[in-house]
Parts: sequence; C-alpha cells; structure tokens
Amino acid sequence: MYPPYVGILVNDNELRKIPLGTWKYEAIEHYEEAGKKYGFTPCFFRICDLRAGQKTVKAYVKQLEGYVRRKIPAPLVIHNRAIYLSKSQDRRLSSWVRDGRQLFNRWNRYGKLRIHQLMLENPSLHPHLPATRRATPDGIARLMKRFDSLIIKPNNSSIGRGVMRMDRTPTGWKLSYPISFGPVNQKWRTVRWKGTRLPAVLRSRLRKETYIVQQRLPLATFQGSPFDLRVSVQRTADGSWDVTGIVAKVASKHTFVTNVAQGGTTYQLPLILQEEYAHLDPEEVVQRIYNFSILVASHLSDRLPHLADLGLDVGITTDGYPLFIECNGKDQRYSFREAGMLSEWIATYDNPMAYAKYLLDSCSGHV
Repeated sequence: MYPPYVGILVNDNELRKIPLGTWKYEAIEHYEEAGKKYGFTPCFFRICDLRAGQKTVKAYVKQLEGYVRRKIPAPLVIHNRAIYLSKSQDRRLSSWVRDGRQLFNRWNRYGKLRIHQLMLENPSLHPHLPATRRATPDGIARLMKRFDSLIIKPNNSSIGRGVMRMDRTPTGWKLSYPISFGPVNQKWRTVRWKGTRLPAVLRSRLRKETYIVQQRLPLATFQGSPFDLRVSVQRTADGSWDVTGIVAKVASKHTFVTNVAQGGTTYQLPLILQEEYAHLDPEEVVQRIYNFSILVASHLSDRLPHLADLGLDVGITTDGYPLFIECNGKDQRYSFREAGMLSEWIATYDNPMAYAKYLLDSCSGHV
C-alpha cells in the first residue's frame, strides 16, 4: 500500500514554480525530507483543484524524474501555505472541512485590529501591548495627546508595506511615509505641520484603506538601529505549541522598518545581546520571549480555529522585556536562512509536517 498523502496548499504563482525548481520563499525539499521521516508523501495543489465531495485531486508529487502533476486520492490532512481573502474561498475551504479533511492554518490573514482586540481579552497580555486604535482622524488625535511618536500601518498587510511614522517636533508634528505601496518601501518623504489638522497625504490614505495607529514601542537598538524578533511558533508532533526559532531583524540606517523586505538585516539574537546588552542574562531573555510567545499562540488558538504555524513579531526593551508588534498567520521562514540559522529554518518545515502526521494518525475512517 502506498504511503498516505499530505497536502500543501499553495497559490498559483508558487505552483507554477514547482516543476521548474524556481521557488524563492518555499523550500519544498524540506517538506519531502519530513515526508520520508514521518511516512507520508507531500503533494502540492491550489484551492481551485479540489471541490467539495471530490475524491481525487490533481497535484504535484515528487517522482524520479522530478515533480509531476498527477491525479491522486485527495489528502485527509492539508497544510495551507497560501493566502485567501474572499468569502467564496472561505466557503471552499469550509467545504473541505465538512468533507472530513483536517485543514490547518486554514485562514491565515487576520486584521491587525482584530488580533489586538483578541489579545485584550487576556489581562496577562496587556503589559506587552502598544496602545492601538483604528486610524481615523479622531483616533490619531487621541493618541497624539498621549504619545510623542506613533506608527500608522495598514490593517491588512505584511512585510512592512505602507507603514508610516509620526513624531512630535518642537513646532508641531512630522510624518514619514513611503511614496509607493509596492512590496518594497524604497523612497520616503517627510511632511511637517502645525495644529490638529492632519496633512493631506495622510487623510487621503486613510480614506482609501483601513489603517491602525499605535504608540511607537521603545524597541532596543543594535548599532544605532531598532530591532525586533521574528518568533516562529508552531504546533509539533504531539499537537502542542513550541517555539521553533527566534531571529532578530535590524532596521536599515535610512528607515525605522525592520522587515527584511524593506532592507532590514537578520542577526542571531545572542550576538546582539553579547555585543550591546551584556548586562542581560541571555537565557533569561530567551525564556521570557518563549513564555510570552507560547502564551500568545495559546490564547489566539483558543479563539481562531485551526492555527498551527505562526510568525510573531516581538520587540524587546533594553531590559529584555517582550513587546507585541504583530502576528503573521503565514510565516515567511526565510529570515532564519538569511541569519545562518539553518537548523531552525529546516525545523520550520519539519514541525508542521510532524503536526500533519499527528492529525493523520487521529483521522478515523475515510473521506
């Protein structure tokens, strides 16, 4: 009997790259290694390839000659590595679950404001959260009265796209903002103003898209630039949450944004602590980050179904205290590779597959 299949759900663009071997952000060879380890065959397909009640799916499977697209039994367990935003796509995914399939990280794009509101439900998380509001003129005005520096960012975006910063000056306020809304914020402009009326460029952007406004967190710095941490938190072979790895992202000299896609540089956290924070106990700092990250993942998974693979952006103060920045439902794992943390990078692929094996073992009957 052939080994069972585990599905990896990808978008159209990633699927096209599979037979060519030109994938950039997904290292699918690590799925294959994990499949051999846990006794199943990974297969790759898109949301449009599987309909409710369908017993088979056309998917890419590794063969001796490379990846071949073939019709196979539709897998009982599926790991979602694509982003879907429409109600029709949500209905399609829900139909798979009604068919008896286990689909984890089923929905992986949640608005930042919703995540903040969910986090507020746990009093233990309150000290770690920045003051946050929807970025309306009134919401921004309220936080301008309380803080000297604010961050304004799109409610539904990733990799630092569209993030702006407001700072109090001796004569008023200034806004630093990216000119374009592309995936990389290459050019920045600054506008200054006095009084309570927000500048036209900011008012225009608030009308076009939903933003949130937050107090700017007192992030620790490295070589003069702020840094934060990408913490990979994943379910593992027994179904429980664990921290797979922690990697630091340092903002480039010309911006405050730490995202690698915006020019940030990855470092291993022990190096930063050793060079600039020798007064801190590295093990204690890591343990704080670990405990906080597990608390966040456990809390959110109680309220959002099917979570299994999260990338948390966590800041720390100069005292090593964790601060919550945001939660990514589809973790871009390459930060670990960029920092030379190869074992952690490979583990970010292995753990979801170990969890898939856990779900596979728990499946009873057949679809």
